[in-house]
Amino acid sequence: MPEGDIIRLGLIRIPLLIATYTHIIITNHADLESNQDVYWSSNNISSLPRSLTPILEVNNRSHTPPPVPGDDYDLLRRLKEAARRDDVGDQRMLWNEASPDSSVYPPLVEKALKLFNLKQVAYEIETSVMSKVSCTACKAGAGLLQHYIKTGRSKEEIVKTIFQYCVYLKIQSRRVCEGVSQLFGVKVIYVLERISIGPDEICSFVIGDACGDVYNPYHEWEVAFPPVTKPEPKDIPLATKGAPLFKVLHLSDTHYDPYYAQGSNAECNEPLCCRITNGLPTTPHGAAGKWGDYRKCDTPQRTIDHLLQHIATTHTDIDYILWTGDLPPHDVWNQTKEENLKIIKDTVRQMSESFPGIPIFPALGNHESAPVNSFPPPYVNQVDTSISWLYDELDVQWRKWLPSSVSHTVRRGAFYSVLVRPGFRIISLNMNYCNNKNWWLLLNSTDPATELQWLIYELQSAEFSNEKVHIIGHIPPGHSDCLKVWSRNYYRIVSRYESVITAQFFGHTHFDEFEIFYDPDDLSRANNIGYIGPSVTPYYDLNPGYRIYYVDGDHAATTRLVIDHESWIMNLREANLYDYPIWYKLYSTRAAYAMKGLRPLDWDEFVTKMAENQELFDLYYKHYWKNSIVRPQCNFECKKRILCDAKSGRSHDRKHFCAEVESKIDDYSNKGWRSWFYHGFSVSMNVLMSIAKLPKYVIGLG
Repeated sequence: MPEGDIIRLGLIRIPLLIATYTHIIITNHADLESNQDVYWSSNNISSLPRSLTPILEVNNRSHTPPPVPGDDYDLLRRLKEAARRDDVGDQRMLWNEASPDSSVYPPLVEKALKLFNLKQVAYEIETSVMSKVSCTACKAGAGLLQHYIKTGRSKEEIVKTIFQYCVYLKIQSRRVCEGVSQLFGVKVIYVLERISIGPDEICSFVIGDACGDVYNPYHEWEVAFPPVTKPEPKDIPLATKGAPLFKVLHLSDTHYDPYYAQGSNAECNEPLCCRITNGLPTTPHGAAGKWGDYRKCDTPQRTIDHLLQHIATTHTDIDYILWTGDLPPHDVWNQTKEENLKIIKDTVRQMSESFPGIPIFPALGNHESAPVNSFPPPYVNQVDTSISWLYDELDVQWRKWLPSSVSHTVRRGAFYSVLVRPGFRIISLNMNYCNNKNWWLLLNSTDPATELQWLIYELQSAEFSNEKVHIIGHIPPGHSDCLKVWSRNYYRIVSRYESVITAQFFGHTHFDEFEIFYDPDDLSRANNIGYIGPSVTPYYDLNPGYRIYYVDGDHAATTRLVIDHESWIMNLREANLYDYPIWYKLYSTRAAYAMKGLRPLDWDEFVTKMAENQELFDLYYKHYWKNSIVRPQCNFECKKRILCDAKSGRSHDRKHFCAEVESKIDDYSNKGWRSWFYHGFSVSMNVLMSIAKLPKYVIGLG
């Protein structure tokens, strides 16, 4: 290889940026001892056509953002009013009890589940909140499978054994066990046959820090940066008042279920309910609602139709749409490639018809593949295992909104870069290459499809061209579902190009939340923000929702920052009760939280305020759950988790981000306990003193 075509970490041998991207060396720590470099072909990134023609035509619309908040006194008054008000119509509940643990099991099965903690494992897998319980189960399962493989059992025998265990322990219904063992068993066996690491390394990779931070040299790698000095970070000013704005719709996690059946059983013991195959309801309140359901049920067609009609008539001035993935439902045990492609085609057609002429920028979710989470990198190119069946169709469907110049990267890895307006670019990432449930990455997690190296090239080009960039994707990089090594490299990229990246947008969690990014060399300085949009699906315990962003538009001093955002929801309980769905604005961010701006430092200050102000946190928690009537109570540990999530743009590294906010919460909880104790003690002493003085008053001496 010519010397001019090489980048080395710490040793730059190239004269020009363009020459660096013909071939890229990504240093893999497993090879450091032998001083070998891993050559990772990028198919000549610099020769690929870039999107240079703006997609968005400005219509000179006049967008009015929500009103600017008043002073702190107004915020306090609103918080107290919110605390006094009950949620509208709380007494008209369709059902009174709902929790993740509401399933009813026979006594014998209940005993087995308690013994093996399998119900807890199932819940943790569904919610992606793992603990030592899931870690133990993972190690036991991985060890057993590796033992079967080493002892020469055939794939058919192993799959049959997985099915028998699933049925015998009643982990799921017989048909779910059969589907899961067939769909996932073959894939997992294929991967395990080709790796040499043990259960400890496998489960640390899949689950993350809940299963220990086991060092694995095969999954330690770093991207390479070009030899260009990072611009000195500048203080971000507040947006110019009265400047032009873009109005942006964000839809995520629609999870359309074509087989949703009103009146069917919503309390089934399967990953997805509310279908005819789940039978009739077994309790008086067990029937699936007309417009959706708070239990493990996805979105019916009528709700999606009503949502799109509502948006098209209420928000007639939308400039463009962000659509961050997860289109198919949660029936992960019986999905097929054909069924998922049909859902993708149907929803793309419906979006095109609902919003004609409006640019839509999609991102790929983890549910689009069949089986779910299965996204082989490009080097896995056998006909029966390649992911080209999905990426090729995405290129066809997304071409309705995207230029032909993105075809190469969409077909290679389902990511792309487009110029929205002069000086403003959107980059869509395939976050499934950071998905730790994507078992293909166990074979080689080193920058799959060279996506991150391509991202660096795009951002460096944007920096040279004085462009600002918004990044969209599905899985938030700080979420526990994102691989630690991938997230760490992405975090470095965001820090290096903090002057270029002005906002990030994700989905996946179904909650209404955000993630803050900090300077890796100074964790007290917030330098970026990731917005995590709410889900359209009510799965699991949520109201359907979406977001509207107001983005700094075209003018000389534009920051391209999000100036404000609103969250809109549908009250699912009342829609089902009165058969009259109403979508309404739940809150506007600046007005609700008295934020003068939505810069990274403003969000950092907001987290600190929530740690110290319980009323403010309670309001955020209500919005986080989209005002769901079945949201659980949040104790101090819950509060720590949610605020740590907000500070953790880098996954599986909470110790570096959460200590300060956890300390503040501990101080608040201790003060609260002491206040309660001393208040009670004071009242008691006053009562005792009053009793002691009573005889004096009776005889007139007091």
